[in-house]
Amino acid sequence: MMLRFRDKSSADKIINRLAQMKLDMTLMHVCGTHQDTIIRYGLDNLLEEVGIDIRQGPGCPVCVTTTAEIELARTLAKRGKIVVTYGDMLRVPAASGSLQDARSEGAKVRIVYSITDAVKLAKQTEDEVVFVAIGFETTAPSTAITVLSNPPSNFSVLSCHRYLPPALEALLSMGELKIQGIIEPGHVSAIIGTKPYQKISEKYRLPQVVAGFEPLDVLMAVYMIARQILSSKHVVENEYRRTVREEGNKRALEVLSIVFEPKESRWRGFPTIPDSKMQLKDEFDSFDAEKKHADDLREVSEVQFPEPEGCGCDRVLRGLMDPQECQLFGKACTPSSPIGPCMVSMEGSCNIEFKYRRTNR
Repeated sequence: MMLRFRDKSSADKIINRLAQMKLDMTLMHVCGTHQDTIIRYGLDNLLEEVGIDIRQGPGCPVCVTTTAEIELARTLAKRGKIVVTYGDMLRVPAASGSLQDARSEGAKVRIVYSITDAVKLAKQTEDEVVFVAIGFETTAPSTAITVLSNPPSNFSVLSCHRYLPPALEALLSMGELKIQGIIEPGHVSAIIGTKPYQKISEKYRLPQVVAGFEPLDVLMAVYMIARQILSSKHVVENEYRRTVREEGNKRALEVLSIVFEPKESRWRGFPTIPDSKMQLKDEFDSFDAEKKHADDLREVSEVQFPEPEGCGCDRVLRGLMDPQECQLFGKACTPSSPIGPCMVSMEGSCNIEFKYRRTNR
């Protein structure tokens, strides 16, 4: 396969070295941006030729948000609240429909580009405004800072923020997929640093490399993991040194610790994961949408909602299935008519696969 990106000569050198290693290994990454790079530039096919299978895990925040959480947001919208969120969340199907469906039925659902936009909206209206906050440690600091900045009393947060390391621990403890190394996301790692991954490497004797998002970053991360495997090492290395520090972003970590506390939570495709969801601390109850609007949510807060029939997103998120192996992919499930969140989100494996590959298969 022809590679079309800068530093091609350096990439060729890495591929040649990997070929010389005679490898047979499966790796996982947990980042939608990495997946986009891998599929866009055909790195998965290239790596497969030198004995490396690379899969995406639970690295898409929209995708791991559960049906139950979307139903909470839909219920608030149908009860007259102005529900605001990012565009990717609007079309994710839930048990009774999407937020977009709720809007078409007359509910007040708005798209914003940042939580700042949501606060501005709250200042312009007397209606209750609920911001559906998604994302890992990358986006959560902006939510924390907003809560600390004394937003209007009619503003609240439905927190779907999650901590990434507990999900990695859960994935590995399930033992469904045998992997030899993990490429960790640069964005999350810029906040949390490299230390949180160390326990995972020690417990599971697993090499990990924090990587940037250029094709050469990804290939270099693969090479660093391969080199560890051949040397019988299992440590956390940092390929993305131009952005990520061992200690992370101390200020961002500080505001997260002030505003949020860990709570056990389900993730799409996973059982309950301890300490994996960011819940607002008790002193911020007035901005916690689940507590503030508990009466509106009572009838749906304990309901176990089924996942879409035939949808393979749960297995895609655990690295057990490639998108094209799903019976719905490209047929009943497309970006214009999605069945599951992995086809909706720009960071979802199915959306990325459809965008770059469908015409070639």
